[in-house]
Amino acid sequence: MGKLSGMIWFAWLMIFGTSALWAEQPHSLNQKTWRILAVGDSITEGGGEICSYLGPLQAKLQCAGYQVEFVGTRTNLAGPTPIKHEGHSGKNAEYLEKIISPVLRSQQPDIVLIHAGHNHDHAELPVPGILRATEDMIRTAQKINPQVIILVAQVIPSGKLPKYAYLPELNLALGRMIGKWPTPAQPVLLVDMAADFNWAHDTLPDHVHPNPQGAEKIAAHWFSALSQVLPPPTAAQPAMR
Repeated sequence: MGKLSGMIWFAWLMIFGTSALWAEQPHSLNQKTWRILAVGDSITEGGGEICSYLGPLQAKLQCAGYQVEFVGTRTNLAGPTPIKHEGHSGKNAEYLEKIISPVLRSQQPDIVLIHAGHNHDHAELPVPGILRATEDMIRTAQKINPQVIILVAQVIPSGKLPKYAYLPELNLALGRMIGKWPTPAQPVLLVDMAADFNWAHDTLPDHVHPNPQGAEKIAAHWFSALSQVLPPPTAAQPAMR
């Protein structure tokens, strides 16, 4: 084979190889990767017997074709792959409000999921304080990133009574607060986690933390809400010919 013929053959090989590569891979290079910060307590963090919703939610989003990256200063090691988050076991909404600003600045999320309302006692009359802390978290996130999408959960119910007897009142108050949110240009959506969640069947024997079935229900609610506010995933383009 002459030198010129060899160069032509090499050129054709490069063109064919590149075309084959494009034919095998979907064109998702222009699709946005959504950075998701999940904020909460042990229901978010998981660990041990406690089943976090993070793994099931990540799987649902990826299966649907969304490109997502969970971010946070902590790591969930309970699932098949580590997932970043901002779940702090044993901490309440007021604690989360105090630590959230530097987290938001360092992690730069596009989406914030807030499930916070446990770790108080009914005798404390905690609902007003939880509402103030939740509102402060929302406003802080919007100040740092005016385009942020925020989803706030009406938290899962609990059978640990009378400690968590305030949760139904909290969920009603969260519904009123988010329903009157004054800035429609900055999405703040309410997600009813209490819907179809039965603590007798969906929690561990402590009647507080979700079992695998409960974690799946929480993930399904988050996924349903996210699929309503995010643009559809970029479909794969036809293979090059």
